[in-house]
Amino acid sequence: MGVMGWGRAGAPRLAPPVFRSHPSSSWYLLGMHIVIIGGGPAGNMAATTAARLGAEVTLLEKDLVGGGAHLLDCIPSKAMVATGNALSAVGRARVLGIDVGPGEPSVDLRRVASRITELTQGLSATISEELSSQGVRILHGTGRLVDPTSVAVTLVDGTEEVLACDAVLVSTGSRPRLPEWAEVDGTRVLSSRDAYSLADLPEHIVIVGSGVTGVEFVHIFSSIGCRVTLVASRRHVLPGKDPEVAYALEEVLVSRGVDILKGARASGIDVSEGGVMVHTNDGRVVAGSHVLLAIGSIPNSDGLGLEGIGVKVLDSGHIPIDEMGRTNVPTVYAAGDVTDKMPLSSLAAAQGRMIGRIVTGRPVTPIDYGAVAQAIFTDPEIADVGVAEADAFSQGRKIRVTKVPFSANPKALIEADPGGFVKILSDPLTAEVLGGSIVGTNAAELISALALAVRSGLKVKDVVENLNVHPSLSESLADAAE
Repeated sequence: MGVMGWGRAGAPRLAPPVFRSHPSSSWYLLGMHIVIIGGGPAGNMAATTAARLGAEVTLLEKDLVGGGAHLLDCIPSKAMVATGNALSAVGRARVLGIDVGPGEPSVDLRRVASRITELTQGLSATISEELSSQGVRILHGTGRLVDPTSVAVTLVDGTEEVLACDAVLVSTGSRPRLPEWAEVDGTRVLSSRDAYSLADLPEHIVIVGSGVTGVEFVHIFSSIGCRVTLVASRRHVLPGKDPEVAYALEEVLVSRGVDILKGARASGIDVSEGGVMVHTNDGRVVAGSHVLLAIGSIPNSDGLGLEGIGVKVLDSGHIPIDEMGRTNVPTVYAAGDVTDKMPLSSLAAAQGRMIGRIVTGRPVTPIDYGAVAQAIFTDPEIADVGVAEADAFSQGRKIRVTKVPFSANPKALIEADPGGFVKILSDPLTAEVLGGSIVGTNAAELISALALAVRSGLKVKDVVENLNVHPSLSESLADAAE
């Protein structure tokens, strides 16, 4: 089994074994080499897992180790969410009997941007150090598949080499989608990655796109004192989510002064020295100081040589994979935002961990994509897992739906934050937990309990009988199940 050692921060590490195999594997793992293209959550986790299990691992990353979607999207946006939430907490302080002093708190975007830079660079350095401690070779550059077991590497200094390997993982992530009718300048017309470097608060920001990224930016800018207009092409924000959940968020946004243009698809932007004019396809025009485009992402699958070696790539650029992360080419795997699965950092890391075990011949449990929890970091937070109520009804599926508001929860009342609810969906015949939605403070934390119930096939009585701390928000899970 090799010699057990200890890596950085007490992390267990296996020394490379002389020989290791698994009964279900037809290949021996002496000298096993995996090349990973892309150093985001999927690539990092696959590299760490495979290295600890004795494989030789080479990781290619053209930018910061940690991944663009993670370090340029997820972490910066949540850091700005934290700033907005802190301001909201100041507002609740008065209700809790705290005198916050004269004047209103304000946000210094330069300090926020500086903090985000420190966070992302620090995280990247920590991830790099951890990978190196496990023996992972990190190359800064790009890779292109020459054949199913060879990767041509171009380093940032122009050096080129070809790496022979036993398996390849493509985990190159995604980038913001930019429409043909808009020219992003980073000053007035912003992509989602430009929002973190603004020096001053926008007077009036127009946000195009009402999906997860769009509503998170609506929350961010409205909570830090900006006037916000949201251009939403659908009947409600968060299309595809439970309408009751979406409407609950809309009510909060409108109460905060956000203007929501529904059924309006942006079609053009005029930029002047003083601001922007956003045109919609139904003839409406919205004037603002800035416009931010949050209309989805594009997978980074181009330039990798995938089609040339027979890997199937969809017209959208996504790489289809099975529940084990395998493409249609046996030695080529894919994980994260570049695949046709949900673009979630947590899921990408789970895929990477699984693939790291697969390529080293270890047994794995395939990912249950129906039990993947998702969260939206607005105020209130939104989280869900499993079967969606609207989907169940549209499919004619019989379900039982129970819901309790946080206004009946002692902890929520104590903290003067009673908005939102817990909803649980179950099978009326078997009482098995099928899914759930949570709207409210700490929804992203609470959803894990429901995710475990869905994944494990637990029944509602199991949720009821679990002893929760009192007072706690988790008591509402038991109340909804009961």
